[in-house]
Amino acid sequence: MHKALGFAALALTMAISASSASAQTYPSRPIKIVVPATPGGAIDLIARHLADKMTVSMGQSVVVENKPGASNNLGTDFVAKSAPDGYTLGIVASSHTTNKFFFKQLPYDPVADFEPVAFTHIVPLLLAVNPAVPATNVQELIAWIKANPDKASFATSGKGSSLHMAAELFKSMSGIQTMLHVPYRGSTAAHPDLLSGRTSMIFDTITAIQAHVESKAVRGIAVTTLTRSPSQPNLPTIAEAALPGYDANTWGGILAPAGTPKDIVARLNTEVNKALAAEDVRTKLQAAGIEIQNGSPQKFADYIKADLAKWGKVTAEANIQPE
Repeated sequence: MHKALGFAALALTMAISASSASAQTYPSRPIKIVVPATPGGAIDLIARHLADKMTVSMGQSVVVENKPGASNNLGTDFVAKSAPDGYTLGIVASSHTTNKFFFKQLPYDPVADFEPVAFTHIVPLLLAVNPAVPATNVQELIAWIKANPDKASFATSGKGSSLHMAAELFKSMSGIQTMLHVPYRGSTAAHPDLLSGRTSMIFDTITAIQAHVESKAVRGIAVTTLTRSPSQPNLPTIAEAALPGYDANTWGGILAPAGTPKDIVARLNTEVNKALAAEDVRTKLQAAGIEIQNGSPQKFADYIKADLAKWGKVTAEANIQPE
């Protein structure tokens, strides 16, 4: 018995020593942040700012790689199946939780297959329409959709994305029965059809759609959070304009594959929070309508679990079935 305990203690000591050594030598080669969406959106913008700052502070190149497709599942699955060594990270959006309710064969578990690293941001969404849609506010838009179900369509960055969920919540709360969903491989990929009028509207991140609203290529109608966005102060919220209690957003954060050593996760958490606190990064992100978050890996883990509960209830009430 004593010999067995001795071996167990030795194994534990060796594991702790190996972990300590990994922390001391990490990073010894470039780190990759996988963005599971097209360039131009909030998570892509944040990933590139983080990469710039972390390259300097960590003494190794931090590079960004876009792997869009399958409603963000393609790139996220790549991260889940990568080695848990701190060299492949992912920055996910809120589709990370909502996809669970849209895909029967989700190739990863949104909780079990990842180590939360850092909660990076929240972004209000903005409801925008093609100028040909004869609506200048939420009430007029709801009336037009109900009167023209064969013409009304909404673009999203993919099935189960935050853009899709915002639209489903909008439909449910406004009593809209029919509206065509047109998914794309990322929200910026949806913009050409929105601008040309082939789709009627979009719930998009302020980051991605802001330039088109300011140029009047599309008409901004409202924002989706309970309070107005500082970057679009003249736009009302959907809640105040027509649907009390309406609240939707997209969020994001950094994940590592499950099993990544805790000391490496802690180091990455410190580096991400430090990068987000840099004055130039805060100024640029806030100007783009991004509300910066921070905190511990546990804070991000708790947020993910709460979001799963929230959207699980919404999809059940809307009778949305996974496919």
